[in-house]
Amino acid sequence: MKVKAEPENVYKPAEDNVVAREIQGEFILVPIVSGIGDMEDEIFSLNETGKAVWSKLDGKQSLKDIAKALALDYDGPDGVIEDDGVGIAQELLKRKMLVEVKRK
Repeated sequence: MKVKAEPENVYKPAEDNVVAREIQGEFILVPIVSGIGDMEDEIFSLNETGKAVWSKLDGKQSLKDIAKALALDYDGPDGVIEDDGVGIAQELLKRKMLVEVKRK
């Protein structure tokens, strides 16, 4: 079953599966569970946009809400920022570094 990131969904880091660290100015995500690092490269590096999205993935805000908040800080249309956020979330879901939070 393929998981797809959606703008209306809420996500948070898969805390049991990943550790986030900033090392020498580079922000990286490292899988800590056996088997999730079977991708071509286990360590995932985030650029400034990715880091900003990651910092807001708190399990409370949708990707759409995160994009709106980031649009206030970055020079770019909401739609482009939202697309970038969905793309980052999609990749992190695929790597099992992110989980969807089901709304009640």
